[in-house]
Amino acid sequence: MAGPVRASEEGLIARYFAPLAGPGADGLRDDAATLTPSPGHDLVLTTDAIVAGVHYFPDDPPASIARKALGVNLSDIAAKGAVPRGFLLTLALPDDWTEEWLAGFSAGLGAAAAEAGCPLLGGDTVRSGGPALIGVTLMGEVPAGTIVRRNTARIGDRICVTGTIGDAALGLQLRLEPEAPWAAGLEPALRAVLADRYLHPRPRLAAAQAIRRHATASMDVSDGLAGDLAKMLGTGRSARIDLPAVPLSEAARRACAMDPDLIEAVLTGGDDYEILCTVAPEAFEAFRVEAAAAGVRLTGLGHITADEGPPDFTLADGTTRVFAAGAFSHF
Repeated sequence: MAGPVRASEEGLIARYFAPLAGPGADGLRDDAATLTPSPGHDLVLTTDAIVAGVHYFPDDPPASIARKALGVNLSDIAAKGAVPRGFLLTLALPDDWTEEWLAGFSAGLGAAAAEAGCPLLGGDTVRSGGPALIGVTLMGEVPAGTIVRRNTARIGDRICVTGTIGDAALGLQLRLEPEAPWAAGLEPALRAVLADRYLHPRPRLAAAQAIRRHATASMDVSDGLAGDLAKMLGTGRSARIDLPAVPLSEAARRACAMDPDLIEAVLTGGDDYEILCTVAPEAFEAFRVEAAAAGVRLTGLGHITADEGPPDFTLADGTTRVFAAGAFSHF
């Protein structure tokens, strides 16, 4: 039996992606685009790919998949104190792709790109021969010399994080074990919060200027707070975290109250796409106020120490825990 009639690659580009193209992309009619940074600015580049069955469920809504693909890259740009300028898209489709799926995907991608002020500049569409793969290469910019690096925290710096931690990891647990006692005990509205945070990252672009102005080091939390903090520290430094200070949503607090073992997933599960950063102690309050004015909650949860080894998470009774599992592994 013949398969469905599909448009050619050129037809797909013209129908679904050319409407998303920005200046310099020539309507996606060429093999390359141009991008000129603003005067006095450096370009900031990042790339991430997501794969069906690894980073998202194949039956997730295609618009949500598109938002995640762009959002995880926007999160990296925000952590550098940068603003987005445009992106390239590599879309490797499985044999059973449909134009209905592609229409939903391009609609979600267009909405996310418009919200971020980050147009499509080009890319490639191919057959994967396996699961779908969506790769995004994103370009942003910062005033020259002001990018905030990951491994530049100083001993004594305050450790901060935006938003709340653990919602996406619990959203994934909810998807995998919807009948778990803690999941069944949550009201539908709280379950919906966790599910939404897993599906739809919220890149903290609004905080970029405050990060650039105040942070001594910064990265996004993609692979778990405990593990990403360990990556930030490198060698010759460690951290002490006040575990009760880690910001949790009402949904995450309720879930952990019903099953205290969930704190492991909250701290190591990943997919938060919040910003983990450090700041000089005397600058913390100004940083917090500026982030709040931009609509982003910033919480102090510990400080950098001169010790070696993984971060200590201190409980209310003074005992400590070390989460050696750390972070999501990509391999």
